Amino acid sequence: MDFAYTIAGFAVGAIVGLTGVGGGSLMTPLLVLMFGIHPSVAVGTDLLYAAITKAGGTLAHGLKGTVDWKITRLLATGSIPAAAITLALIGHFAPGGIEGAAHLIQVSLGVALVLTAVALIFRKRIQAYAATRSGGRPADPARTARLTVLTGAVLGVLVSISSVGAGALGVTALFFLYPAMPALRIVGSDIAHAVPLTAVAGIGHWFLGSVDWLLLGSLLVGSLPGIWLGSHISTKVPDRVLRPILATMLVLVGAKLMAH
Repeated sequence: MDFAYTIAGFAVGAIVGLTGVGGGSLMTPLLVLMFGIHPSVAVGTDLLYAAITKAGGTLAHGLKGTVDWKITRLLATGSIPAAAITLALIGHFAPGGIEGAAHLIQVSLGVALVLTAVALIFRKRIQAYAATRSGGRPADPARTARLTVLTGAVLGVLVSISSVGAGALGVTALFFLYPAMPALRIVGSDIAHAVPLTAVAGIGHWFLGSVDWLLLGSLLVGSLPGIWLGSHISTKVPDRVLRPILATMLVLVGAKLMAH
């Protein structure tokens, strides 16, 4: 079974490297639906998995200078307290603690997957609309900062419950808030923000007893070479082919989780 997890990690890592889509969108539903892992354990383990794998991406973007650390700090100001409070509330009030919140986690995961699919399909249109709406006018920095913190808080709640949202949803929100910023810098800033968010949320799940360390190790053994391979062949596979396929898959999986 450990080897099967490693194969799953390799497959998800390759898709992440190929498309840039967050691993939580794929790994968590795979663990729940294919391997029968309890939703809380799947989410908790995947959060720490994401923190470790995205740390490498943050280092790469940081060295290239494609991270806006001010945006990352603003997002984290909202997301980290929101994630901690959400997990504390679930652990305290949900019958049976985090394990008793399985249905809530599963439905939240399904909703997050469908939203991620929408963000994937319409990302370029959203980016174009945001650029047109701004009309080249400078935005109010104080208002943009407040909205960035609020965006972080929403992501903190969603990610702590479902492990999904820090990737496609975060990037889409940033396109709206910073329409003049280059796409690569937005992606880099979002990945950098995902590391502390997933780490804090993952540690929260660990305290609540919903992290499987053996599972985490098995996934990492497969995913790290998978990400490396996927990123190397990404230039050979057209984005217009990959995104619709991936979005369709996320909608189908999300619908199944919500109906499960």
